[in-house]
Amino acid sequence: MTDDFENFSRDESRHPVRAADTEHGSYRDASRGNGDHGDDKKDAKDEDKKKGGDKDADKDGKDDKEGDSKEGKPKSKKALFILGGVVLLIAIVAFVWWFLTRNQLTTDDAYTDGNAITIAPKVSGYVVALNINDNVYVHKGDVLLRIDPRDYQAQLDQAQAQLGLAQAQEHAAEVQLEIARVQYPANYAQAQAQVSSAQANLRQAQAAYDRQHGVDQRATSQQNIDTADAQQQSARASVIQSEAQAKTASLVPQQIRQAEAALEERHQQVRQAEAQLEQAQLNLSYCEVTAPSDGYVTMRNVFFGSFLQAGTSLFSIVTPDIWITANFKESQLDRMRVGDKVDVEIDAYSKIELHGHVDSIQQGSGSRFSTFPAENATGNFVKIVQRVPVKIVIDSGMDPNRPLPLGLSVDPKVYLQ
Repeated sequence: MTDDFENFSRDESRHPVRAADTEHGSYRDASRGNGDHGDDKKDAKDEDKKKGGDKDADKDGKDDKEGDSKEGKPKSKKALFILGGVVLLIAIVAFVWWFLTRNQLTTDDAYTDGNAITIAPKVSGYVVALNINDNVYVHKGDVLLRIDPRDYQAQLDQAQAQLGLAQAQEHAAEVQLEIARVQYPANYAQAQAQVSSAQANLRQAQAAYDRQHGVDQRATSQQNIDTADAQQQSARASVIQSEAQAKTASLVPQQIRQAEAALEERHQQVRQAEAQLEQAQLNLSYCEVTAPSDGYVTMRNVFFGSFLQAGTSLFSIVTPDIWITANFKESQLDRMRVGDKVDVEIDAYSKIELHGHVDSIQQGSGSRFSTFPAENATGNFVKIVQRVPVKIVIDSGMDPNRPLPLGLSVDPKVYLQ
């Protein structure tokens, strides 16, 4: 009892308000009556219900967590199955794609190619007729433009006159050769006859000379002796002269060859005049610029009345022969062979598909034939995959209403054998 009283006293001292409430508790209870007791009981019941509701909520939360944990395991397994199925499907699709395309080679580094003929005049002059326009189709032999021909017509007339003069000189040389073949042998015979005559005269003069000097001086005169001496000397000189002329006349073959050489010279002059005439005719014909092949006129830079210089580019003609130049990687050429079938898709015409074959493979990479090829022997070397041009000839699929301009991007697909 003593201990209880002491504890009670301590509690009262520590909590004076509570002690006061305890002292006046009977008074408050008496003043409230029975109604107040009923309110206290109601408050106590409400507090108990609140606590019970909290406990129920906690219990429901625990039940939900347990249910989620029980339902989470089947959901995670289902997701794994779906993921595995997707991976398997992707693997199957990849294998099928590889199996179907293992014998196919493609590249996007490909374009249409063809012949582009550059047209340039061979003579200078003013354009007096222009029969073309941009991007028109022309046929082989069509006259595309005309250059003023008057200057070249005058050159042609002059060349014809030069040829006539050379031909006349040639005829004269032919006549001289015919004369030489008769004249020079006759001159030689005449010279020989003169030698014989001179020798006869010399013998006669020598006889007279011997006769005048062999008789007694009383039987002749000094005048006769002098005359015989003069005749002897003259006859000897005539022999020497005639022999010299005979030697000259004896060169009959050489003289004939000289005439033949003169005739050959005239022949060459005639040929030269004929060449000048032919050149003049060509220059006159060059005044008409014709199409060397069928094709489309592109890059035109000539107009009516323009003055053209020989060799200046006027326009280009793109021929209808079109092929594909595809730059494949060097690692793609292992199984590629000439004749392999090719399907070509054109970026410009999505609905057109061309069919062709591999025509040839260039004997060298594109960089090897570039303007400035790589110098691998200098500096540090970095290996770069080279590309080799492959020519693909189109066999079918061309639409005549849709021509293929040069340089269009295409996607070829080569089917390896």
